[in-house]
Amino acid sequence: MAATVRLLGRRESAAAYRHQQGAFDLAQRLPQLVVAAKEVAANVRHGVHGRRQAGIGETFWQFRPFVAGESTTRIDWRRSARDDRTYVREREWEAAHTVWIWMDRSPSMGFVSSLALEPKVDRAIVLGLAAAELLVRGGERVGIPGLTRPIASRAIIDRLAEAMLVDPRVEAELPPGDPLPARSQAILISDLLTGAEAIESSIATLSSRGARGHVVMIADPVEETFPFEGHTEFADVDSRERLRVGEAQSFRPIYAARLVAHRDRIREACVRRGWSFALHRTDGPASAALLALRTRLEGGPSMLDVRPG
Repeated sequence: MAATVRLLGRRESAAAYRHQQGAFDLAQRLPQLVVAAKEVAANVRHGVHGRRQAGIGETFWQFRPFVAGESTTRIDWRRSARDDRTYVREREWEAAHTVWIWMDRSPSMGFVSSLALEPKVDRAIVLGLAAAELLVRGGERVGIPGLTRPIASRAIIDRLAEAMLVDPRVEAELPPGDPLPARSQAILISDLLTGAEAIESSIATLSSRGARGHVVMIADPVEETFPFEGHTEFADVDSRERLRVGEAQSFRPIYAARLVAHRDRIREACVRRGWSFALHRTDGPASAALLALRTRLEGGPSMLDVRPG
């Protein structure tokens, strides 16, 4: 028997980010997502072995562009005078202990079916903030690319949540296109329902200086199973377009094949760059995905590919 599925409306799913109300709804939910992230991190924290090291190191590593919000005392004015950009002198410890976490909050992430525990965007935020908590407690510095500088604050969850509240690029489907420092790591949490070429290009750019990365693909169970039958109307979250079909089940094999091809292409892009790839469904607990992510960050046996968790 086919599963009975109810696609929640705009007010329930907060899928219509093209309206200001959508962003406002997410902002209202953010405090409870912060609480959930702290609970998930606390449940997974046992057994985490960090690399706590004091100080910022003495060995020069490289110059990198100045990021808004950093102290101006870190600017290397001699290097900055050579061109039109402002540079910071980055030291080896800083580069080696930096993790950039990008949580997709674009329109498609607002989708939720009645088979899921929560919208994809909520799960992405909880997972990303919980990972930040574990990383900071393990001696790392964490930042959001293009939004915050890497920090090692014990209030990292609250600091990142506050930054997201004022982020004007909430509808961006991919992280900013600037290469990451060679010894840093990236965590991308997204449904990756955009063009495969754009995703491949983003991964290539972020890792062009040698940064390692980890991709967590968030999926609603409906996106996995396509349980629709009979007369069905499909609505596009990015526009007002709708598609009405009389025999939805006839599209199931075509949809499944295209989904597999899309994911395989992303997985291959990750493997080419030495990144890991994992699929996580929103009908499962966030703690399972966080445990798998922690294993990959520590270079565990499942480094290159993790199945749904």
